[in-house]
Amino acid sequence: MTADSRYKSRAPQTDDGEEKEYVGFATLPNQLHRKSVKKGFDFTLLVAGESGLGKSTLVNSLFLTDLHKDRKLLNAEERISQTVEITKHTVDIEEKGVKLKLTVVDTPGFGDAVNNTACWRPITDYIDQQFEQYFRDESGLNRKNIQDNRVHCCLYFIPPFGHGLHPVDIEFMKALQDKVNVVPLIAKADCLTPFEIKKLKERVREEIDKYGIKIYQFPHCDSDEDEEFKQQDKELKESTPFAVIGSNTVVEARGHRVRGRVYPWGIVEVENPSHCDFVKLRTMLIRTHMHDLKDITSDCHYENYRAQCIQNMTRCEPDKTYTWSQNMLRRMQQMLQKMQQQMHEQEL
Repeated sequence: MTADSRYKSRAPQTDDGEEKEYVGFATLPNQLHRKSVKKGFDFTLLVAGESGLGKSTLVNSLFLTDLHKDRKLLNAEERISQTVEITKHTVDIEEKGVKLKLTVVDTPGFGDAVNNTACWRPITDYIDQQFEQYFRDESGLNRKNIQDNRVHCCLYFIPPFGHGLHPVDIEFMKALQDKVNVVPLIAKADCLTPFEIKKLKERVREEIDKYGIKIYQFPHCDSDEDEEFKQQDKELKESTPFAVIGSNTVVEARGHRVRGRVYPWGIVEVENPSHCDFVKLRTMLIRTHMHDLKDITSDCHYENYRAQCIQNMTRCEPDKTYTWSQNMLRRMQQMLQKMQQQMHEQEL
């Protein structure tokens, strides 16, 4: 079969059975798919919450990898005196020919001090630094291979102990709500009964509305989506905040090997929907809404930062604006001369 006949066989037909002329732009999605798979994807995930809530374990469970092989566990005294740090772990994952560069940003020391005033400042500064770096790269001459290190999603772990959000939880999410997609999670859900989980979820949702906290909002389903996808989307929206459990241990349960935790009273299965929301979180974060998280980061959070930067630049005094323009022009001329010199050397 030739290429022309193959394309002709796919051509749409009119009501009377005659074939319409086939142009070929219907293959554009296939071209985009091949290009995207060849280039690969990147995703930056920030995890935040008090120590001991299973952040590292959950991330390892989500992506079936070990990002914290050389991690040093601190004792109680070291945790109290520890300041908030920013640590990055990057790993390349491949699944069925699709490559993903995953960057996990951890925040050890958050919420562990006696005085947690403004403990979220290093985290907000880090997010702004990534925006600033991307803005500089985007404004430069070489825009072909820009490294995107912007934070696309923040998983915030809420302790299962207590009766809702703590003051530090409220202040943290309000500080980050206009900079990153915040997804709240109830950590260590195996500490609670199903009834307690339901009550805690209701309380957290009420307090999020009460204090005007803007968390990640699921996009509305299109009317042409199939019923199965609509039902799945409805269940995801009703499950927030997700009550999760993480485990890297494989145990025997009902004749099958599953990841879970063994207790004297039974086994908690990580991927059992009746035990926790781990599968729903993985579905949302990886299988259905990863691209939407990246789109909102680029089209909303970064654009707001970029607009603010441009606005601040235009508000500068005339002499400062002139000086900045002259410096930028001089820098561009130097780069152009350097490029011309390199091209001349290559010709020789």
